[in-house]
Amino acid sequence: MQRFILLATTFFAFSISSFSQIDELKKAQDVRKTYINTPESQQKDKLQFVNPFIGTGGHGHTYPGATAPFGMIQVSPDTRYEGWDGCSGYHYSDSVIYGFSLTHLSGVGVPDLCDVLLVPQVGELKTTPGYLAQNGYGAQFKHANEKASPGFYSVKLDNQIDVRVTASERTGVLEFTFNASGKKYILIDLDHRDEVLDAFAKTSGKNAISGYRHSAAWAKKQKLFFYLETSIPFSKSKWITVNKQHKLVLEFPADTKTLTVTTAISAVDEAGAKRNHDAEIPVFPKNNDSKLFDAVFAQTVSNWKKELNKIDFYSPENEVMINFYTAMYHTCLSPTLFTDVDHRYLGHDGKIKLTDTLHPQYSVFSLWDTYRAAHPLYTIIQGKRTEDFIHSFLRIYDQRGDLPMWELLGNETDCMIGYHSVSVILDAYRKGIRNFDAQKALSAMKTTATLDELGKLPYEKNGFLSTDIEPESVSKTLEYAYDDWCIAQFALELNDEKTYQTFSKRAYSFLNIYDPQTKFMRARRSAQWFSPFAPSEVNFNYTEANSWQYSLAAPQHIGVLRNAIGGKDSLERWLDRLFSTQSVLEGRHQVDITGLIGQYAHGNEPSHHMAYLYNYTNNPSKTQTRIDEILRTMYSPTPEGLSGNEDCGQMSAWYVLSALGFYPVTPGKTSYAIGRPLQESATIHLENGEKFTIRTENNSSENKYIQFMTLNKVRYPYLILDHSEIMRGGELVIHMSNQPNSVSFAYDYVTEPLETNPMKDFVAVPYFSTSSRTFTDSLIFQIHSFGETIDTAFEFSLRYTTDGSDPDWNSTLFENQLVLKESTRVKAKTFKISKTNPNERYVSPAVETHFKKSINNASLQLETAFANQYAAAGKLALIDGLRGGDDFRSGDWQGYEGEDVVGEIQFTTPQLISKVNIGCLQDQRSWIFIPTKFEIEFSQDGINFTPAGSISSQISPTQDGSFSHTLTFNFNTKIQVKAIRFRAVNRKTNPAGHISAGEKSWVFVDEVWWE
Repeated sequence: MQRFILLATTFFAFSISSFSQIDELKKAQDVRKTYINTPESQQKDKLQFVNPFIGTGGHGHTYPGATAPFGMIQVSPDTRYEGWDGCSGYHYSDSVIYGFSLTHLSGVGVPDLCDVLLVPQVGELKTTPGYLAQNGYGAQFKHANEKASPGFYSVKLDNQIDVRVTASERTGVLEFTFNASGKKYILIDLDHRDEVLDAFAKTSGKNAISGYRHSAAWAKKQKLFFYLETSIPFSKSKWITVNKQHKLVLEFPADTKTLTVTTAISAVDEAGAKRNHDAEIPVFPKNNDSKLFDAVFAQTVSNWKKELNKIDFYSPENEVMINFYTAMYHTCLSPTLFTDVDHRYLGHDGKIKLTDTLHPQYSVFSLWDTYRAAHPLYTIIQGKRTEDFIHSFLRIYDQRGDLPMWELLGNETDCMIGYHSVSVILDAYRKGIRNFDAQKALSAMKTTATLDELGKLPYEKNGFLSTDIEPESVSKTLEYAYDDWCIAQFALELNDEKTYQTFSKRAYSFLNIYDPQTKFMRARRSAQWFSPFAPSEVNFNYTEANSWQYSLAAPQHIGVLRNAIGGKDSLERWLDRLFSTQSVLEGRHQVDITGLIGQYAHGNEPSHHMAYLYNYTNNPSKTQTRIDEILRTMYSPTPEGLSGNEDCGQMSAWYVLSALGFYPVTPGKTSYAIGRPLQESATIHLENGEKFTIRTENNSSENKYIQFMTLNKVRYPYLILDHSEIMRGGELVIHMSNQPNSVSFAYDYVTEPLETNPMKDFVAVPYFSTSSRTFTDSLIFQIHSFGETIDTAFEFSLRYTTDGSDPDWNSTLFENQLVLKESTRVKAKTFKISKTNPNERYVSPAVETHFKKSINNASLQLETAFANQYAAAGKLALIDGLRGGDDFRSGDWQGYEGEDVVGEIQFTTPQLISKVNIGCLQDQRSWIFIPTKFEIEFSQDGINFTPAGSISSQISPTQDGSFSHTLTFNFNTKIQVKAIRFRAVNRKTNPAGHISAGEKSWVFVDEVWWE
């Protein structure tokens, strides 16, 4: 493709502030005077309010480098090779830059990308990664010598090399100025970061390089092709393959002062990368590299102006302005363009595809995060791109047979839970974004929901996920139920009554894991609640959260959940406890749970809608209180200014929408909950040509409460705002005060009408009152069902069987209690019948538990305390006769961190045994390893013990996968014993070579038995 020439433009005249020195902005004397000026001045000021360093410290995981809005390439410095806080490649606490790579992820939780590292060097060539390593490359730097703005990054390295970078959609420009004498080098390191599957680079002439890098990390098979040109011919080149390296060294004349490298990438092939380069890099005569850099930068600045100008936001508070426009900037970093200039892209089937000219392919869909606020924001200011996103989903469906979960550069990572592309599609469709094949989308939704994967089929059959069937069962049940609602609502839009009825019923499945005694969402093992239970405990039943943070995750049926909790006042008290209880997390360490206010965790997504739920109580002013607190304490214009992972725009989208004054509590509905606006005035410029303005009166940090509102000069008595009101344009004026709106105020706060009961053919499954599955003499328990308190139009009954058959209307009616004296399989169902129409009858799915009468001639005394979150059945779990499977998250395994497992089994009568066995588990990625040894002592009188010996494990700690294994100590003959002592030896720390070497390792055991 022939190059086109960008118009030569004067370098954009505003100074690029060093945003690491935020005090400069705070010194502004009159923000209003500088902001409310000519349109051009407003554009300039918006760019100056963007601080790309926000989120590069703490756990924000953002990068400060150069990219275009939603651009394919992200040219940014890399300061870390690995580690959770190095996921973006850069962390503000670091002092060494190793080089500048071409791809980066914004705010994610897994270190991926950072492909094709360019390392400028002077003097002695160094090819080993690591500043302190022998022959190691990298250069120290100071933050005072860094600058960043949209589309631009620069740094003066301590080794006397100055670097400037900019980027267009698919290309990057890197300018290196060498201020020291000696040979000049550019090292292109293709081994940087994740595992290299294949890599190669070759030169063409004396100023062109092309190659590829195929790698495996989160994206199991990422393909990247690149093309580079240098402004000065290199004098030598060397391809290094020694010790399986993949590095290219370019040497330049010693008198080289300034070297410009232009580069482009593609996921298709090297020819595609070159086409991208030639289409987007301007052609200039030699010695005009600075002019080339300025032209690319000016074009990208223009594109950033266009995005930031979609909202004219004004607050007299400087920090608010910086936070807002940086948040807008962050929401435009992903999803990323995945289509070359010739409309080709890499499909999920590994084949090269061609898009239509109207809808390019996009990638990097962090949907578990972004469906909540980022994609709803896009429906307002990125309608055309939202169409492109949905076309991208449907192409992926064509290629792999299901919709994306967490898609990354032609790979499905299968990360996180749910299939929230269905939410994005419904939300867009209901808001008028419909330029896609809706029938195909519905078919894709139904197919994705019913695939035999990730517990979807047992969820469909049983109405919930049992913890022994699927890990993170509570979170998955809740997210699946919401996705079911999305499918039902989309079917309703398309007049598909059968699909609507089927998935509407499934959407109430959250009630099957709601415990009416504790008022929390709890894990179940079929008919029983998982115990012990502590709502603040982080364990394998929840996804990056605990029960506090997931128990209100039924946004599709807020009224039903509120009714289940006890009504408006009960929901208010529940929320009060959430925000005021101690911010102490029990159980396993979970780095994602940050930004705590009580047990509300703003640093992770499941909490993001919760403060707005006060709107659905009798005291909506508490929404305004909490939103104000979150906006002002969880965001700041500093590197540590994000309270958790940015997560591809979600954290920032929450701020953008909340600062404007509204938030989508239920994506897929057209209504937004009104909260606490921060601006004095904000105008949204819509793609349909209309403008919607939100203006506040008497707004300040103290005046956080809404007194009354007018919409288009008419009193507006609602705490919801419909999307249609925004899209038709107009003005919402919000009058603020330092006091909550009193109950006696003239107008009534009203939210949308909510249903309070589930649909009539939904019946909650029953549960048993006991958490024990074993007993020695007898077991007494009750059967309960949840539903009769909120579904008063029906009579409820519980029926059960003990012969393995499914209960029906003629089965035994449960009345008071069940008493078991022998091993029994109890199966139960809930039945309901209409109080007005006896022919209207409905039945729940069945639940069952196999209660086992255990041996009563043995007792166990554990000398080592197990972790509470990995307690299995408690103190006797290791001798209860129930074996764990191959997944530590099933709830059957006992976990011990950094300690040996030591216990003593006493027999009531002497036993004749020949061997002792212990069931163990290994999942090295979860830091769980088979014990190194299993040691045995025995006693023939129950008092004095004799060492019998030990058996060592032959399982390598590097063996991957999750699997169980039995260690057996053999006496070689039968001996009579009264007691056994055992020790399963923990290796104490993760072994060398492990991704978390040196951290405490775990031993998981279940069960100990003798023969």
